[in-house]
Order: sequence, then C-alpha cells, then structure tokens
Amino acid sequence: MRYNVFGRTGQIVSSLGFGAMNLPGVPFEQARDALNYALDHGITYIDTAATYRNSEEIIGESIGHRRKEFFLATKARERDYEAAKAEIDRSLKRLKTDYVDLLQLHYVNYVQEFKQLMSDHGAYRAALEAKQAGKVRFIGITGHRPELLAKWIEPGQFDQVLFHLSLVQPFALNELIPAATRLNMGKVAMKPLSGGFVQPVEKALRFTHSHDIHVMISGMTSVEEVKQNLAALETEVDEEEKRELDQLAAKLSTHNCRRCNYCSCPIGIPIPDTMISSVVRKELGLLPRGKAFYERNREKLLSCADYEPCKEKPQCEPLCPYHLPMQRTIQETAASLA
Repeated sequence: MRYNVFGRTGQIVSSLGFGAMNLPGVPFEQARDALNYALDHGITYIDTAATYRNSEEIIGESIGHRRKEFFLATKARERDYEAAKAEIDRSLKRLKTDYVDLLQLHYVNYVQEFKQLMSDHGAYRAALEAKQAGKVRFIGITGHRPELLAKWIEPGQFDQVLFHLSLVQPFALNELIPAATRLNMGKVAMKPLSGGFVQPVEKALRFTHSHDIHVMISGMTSVEEVKQNLAALETEVDEEEKRELDQLAAKLSTHNCRRCNYCSCPIGIPIPDTMISSVVRKELGLLPRGKAFYERNREKLLSCADYEPCKEKPQCEPLCPYHLPMQRTIQETAASLA
C-alpha cells in the first residue's frame, strides 16, 4: 500500500480508499467484515455520505471502536445553513464519533447552488462553524463538473476536492487536478470503474491510481472485493504501462459525458450511463452490472427513435452544457440491441 501526504492537511492517508456507498445493499455482517478487513490490511481512508442510506450507521456499528485507525470522510448534501448544521450533527451520531476528519459539500454541479451554499445562510457556514467547534477537521467539495470545480476551489476555502477519474472519464486531468495541485489541496478520485461499467477491473484501477491524486476511492462491499482492489495495486504503474493506459482512456472517453446529470429523458432513459458506457461497451465489453443495465433498460432505449415529441428536436440535448449528440448515441446503441 502506498501512503500519501494529504495536501495541506498534512495527514497521511492510504492511496486506496474504501467507498462505502453500496454497503447498505449487502448484509450487515458482510459489510462489517469488509470494513474491518480493509483496516487490517492498510486502508486508512473511509468515505461515506449522509445520503448513502444507512451507510454511516454501518460504519459506526462496524468500526466505530477503531476510530483512531482511519481518516473518516463524509458529505453534507443540504444547501442552507440550518439544514446543513442539523445534517452534520446527525452524521456524527450515526457514525458514533465526536468528529469527522473531512466534511465535503456534496454533489455541487450548478453555479446557483454553489452561490447558495457559499452565502451567509449557506451550508459552508455550517461546515465552518462545525470546524471551529472541533466536529470537523477539514472541509472539501465534490461534484461532476471538473471545469467548474477548478474555478470554485481557486479562492482557497476548501482543503480537498473529490471528482470522477476513470478510463472513461479522465476529464479532471485537464484543469481540475493541476489547479488542486497548485493549491496544495487533498485530491480524491472516485468511481474508477464508473459505477461498474469498466473492465478489466485491474486496468481501470491502475489507470486512476497512476495519476496525480492522493486517494482513489473504490466502492467495496465484501472481503473479496477488498482483496481484488489491493491485489490490483500491489505494484506501481511504470511509464510504459501509464502511456498505454492513457492511450486507452483517450479512446474510451470520446463520448465526452461528464455525468453532470443536467440532461433528462421524457421516457426515462438513463442518459449519462448510456453515453459513458457506449464506447467501452463496443471496445471492451461490460462487467455484469453493466450488462444488467442494458437488459433493464432495453425497451426504453429501443423506444427512443419512436418517441414522437423528440423526432424533430430531441428534448435532452438542449440541456447538455457540452452539446453532446445524445439522441444519435442512444439510437445507435439501441440498434445494436435490436
């Protein structure tokens, strides 16, 4: 396991972090065993959020008694001061701790919501007060718009930033990571498998791990998955392998979707997942979760071409800040399923 100094916080953290978002979907005993195995084998960064169902409670029950052994990061989704203040206190109670190492303002994708949470009556004030009270040690921000995050971190109010970085979404490499490096911030990359779409798993993990980040969060739900993640990172990525992985990422990211979720489909097609998986599906095939996604959404995808209100002008595309050809990509995908 590689350990890194977490930017200007000065904390030492494991380069592999345990993402706890999916723990509520497995039996408690399985989640507990995975968390304890991770700590026993050198993973010291645990990531959760107030909105991950009962993930915080699972962590509190499973490893609360080992609190001094790990760096604990959670997230606040509320935007206004009072609601965020209550959310922070609720998270501490669920996690069975007096403090969290990192509180992140969660899922900030729109300019207006960033302005709201940074206002006098916004969530940032609640985070700052929690820090002053010793309930929070550091404050971070998360989002799906790397170019906006790069601007928002410039004033220096945040100690950390969390972003997508994977073979299918390498976009943070352009502006965000250089900006965070210059500001000496903690850099945390999430979704190296892009929610279960990217394979081979080892290549996907090693791509993210090879870049200028402090922690890669990987969602894990079992001892076997922890073992798989640890095994993938046993050796460092050399220059030749990194060059090959970067070339693969350049090919797999031509869909250009950032998963910002600005778009919506009137017939319920999950557009970001379809866009992001469209290239990797053709080039490498999909993991079981990705295959299940296409089986589950097959009828919706096939019905796109026949939806009358979108025949002249698709309703989804004007909402996209990147002006992506979503209708064409969806219909090409649908044709391959027919």
